[in-house]
Amino acid sequence: MYESAEIAKAIKKVAKSKNILLKDNLGLNKNTMTNLYSGSMISAGSLGKIADYLDCPMDYLMGRTDEP
Repeated sequence: MYESAEIAKAIKKVAKSKNILLKDNLGLNKNTMTNLYSGSMISAGSLGKIADYLDCPMDYLMGRTDEP
């Protein structure tokens, strides 16, 4: 099973490496990252929006590959 906190860490890592601020409006709930860190799982649609915005595969954010 996928750990939501690990997904949050991967999102933060990619955003930092690309100098992208996560608080930019993605059309997501402003508490999305907080919810991930606290154990709530994100929907596939929301994860897809984040992956597209960060220009990285969802598989990387989910820990299924090491290639961002």
